[in-house]
Formats: sequence, structure tokens, C-alpha cells
Amino acid sequence: MSTPALNALLEEAADTLRQLATFVAMLPAAQYTAPHGADARHSIGKHVRHILDHYEALLAVGYEAQALTIDYEHRRRDPDIERHPDVAFAHLHHVRERLTRLGQRDTATHCRQLAYRAGDHVLPLNTSVERELVFLTSHAIHHMAIIALLADTQGIEVAETFGVHPSTQRHWQNNRPSNHEVTS
Repeated sequence: MSTPALNALLEEAADTLRQLATFVAMLPAAQYTAPHGADARHSIGKHVRHILDHYEALLAVGYEAQALTIDYEHRRRDPDIERHPDVAFAHLHHVRERLTRLGQRDTATHCRQLAYRAGDHVLPLNTSVERELVFLTSHAIHHMAIIALLADTQGIEVAETFGVHPSTQRHWQNNRPSNHEVTS
């Protein structure tokens, strides 16, 4: 079954997606789809869809095959997820459930390769579920930081920890001045 490391990574991923789902649930469609940037190609919804596409790519490899390859370049790119916050919210919930089930399976034989494209070459790189979960959480948080900036331009408040990596949050926690220290 799953290892303590895998369980911790799955919990971190689920917490990240939960935080994103909480944010998405409070957004009206107009704010979710509001265009940003000089060419108006950015929106909160597009970043949410992009995050979900990557988790879906990991989950799409299935559980039955012996040699599995993750391909982040060939993603679903569902426009309904980027246009409708209720659809995105449902997908976020569904992905979190599927991640939970991933922790209930023997993953030792899964996700052996990642298809990475460099120029005209497809490079099969060795990987693991654990390594990909580390990537996906960092990737999601990176996009959540961008989402926080987009939200700020619309006057939408986000939690202080939204788009902040758990390692940074741990650093903040461990380096807070104690009640006995003098701060300036």
C-alpha cells in the first residue's frame, strides 16, 4: 500500500486543491473569467483549468498498466473549467477524491516515465508518483500565486497563505518572533 511519504505528499496536494476550491467557490463567473494582461489572455479560470489539467495528466495514467507514462503536454484543456467556476469547483473536488484513492493503491509499479519534449525529441524520463506530486503541488501553488495577483487587481481578497508553498509557510512558522523577543 502507500508509504508515509506518499501519504504526506497526497495530503499536501489535497490541501492545496482544497484551498483553491474554497477560493473558486466564492467567485462569481464575471470575476472568474475577467480578462487580464495587455492581450487579455489571462484569467483566473484559465489558471485554475491549467492546474487541473496537470493533475488530470497524472491521474489519467490509470492503475492497471505495468509501464505508465505521464505526458503533461497532451492535456485535456476543458474550456468549461476555465469559464464556469461551478464546473471548476466540481472538478477540484473530483481530483481530490481521485488523489485519495491513489493513496490506497500500490504505486510502486506506477508512473515510471514522464514524456518530456525537448525540441523534436521526446525524452522518456524516470519518475515516480511521489516526484510528480511534488511537482504538481509546486506547480499549482505557482499558479495560485498568479491567481492571487489577478484577484488583487479585481479587489478580491485572498487568504495570506493562498499561493504560498508549504515550505514557506513552515519557514514563517519557525521564524516568527516569540512573545519575549523585541521586534521593530
